[in-house]
Amino acid sequence: MFPLHVEAIGTVAALLTTLCWLPQTLRAVRARDTASLSLSTFAVFAAGISLWLVYGVLIGSWPVILANVFTLGLNLTIVVQKLRHG
Repeated sequence: MFPLHVEAIGTVAALLTTLCWLPQTLRAVRARDTASLSLSTFAVFAAGISLWLVYGVLIGSWPVILANVFTLGLNLTIVVQKLRHG
C-alpha cells in the first residue's frame, strides 16, 4: 500500500479536519442555536463527505474512511439541529 510516513500524514490530516467540526457541533447541540448556520451549506457539505467516504471505501484507505465517517456524523448532527431549532 503506502509507506508509513504517507499514512501518518493522511491520518494527522484526517484527525485535524474532522476534529475542527467538534466545537461547532457541540455548540449547536448545547445552545440549540443554529440561526446563523446555512442549512444548504451543511447539506451540500454532507453530500460531499458522503462521496469522500465512498471514495475511501473504494480505495481502501482507513484514514479517509474513518475521517469521513466521523465528519459526516458531526455534520449530520448539525443538520438535525438546524432542522429542529432553525
